[in-house]
Amino acid sequence: MTKKRAYRSKVRILADMMRAIQIEGEEGAGPTKILYSANLSHDRLIQYIEELVEKELIEDIGTESSTKVYVLTEKGREFLREFAKVERFSEAFGIDV
Repeated sequence: MTKKRAYRSKVRILADMMRAIQIEGEEGAGPTKILYSANLSHDRLIQYIEELVEKELIEDIGTESSTKVYVLTEKGREFLREFAKVERFSEAFGIDV
């Protein structure tokens, strides 16, 4: 019998990406780090990064070698704080977010 793979909501995926960036701190995280940490395909990664940048939750700080490096904005940090509250609340009732 195979174990059913849990579905991740879009919000959960975005939060996973942002947590991957948060873990790296002020240096930020590159696309590859985010891709592996959030367990995404490259196409999905690009789509979601564009959305996070557009919503001003993350920003590209780049580097001297013009590599993309992303950091959380204050708005992004606030999103993660509030999302953690929602996770705790939903878990108390046995509901997956």
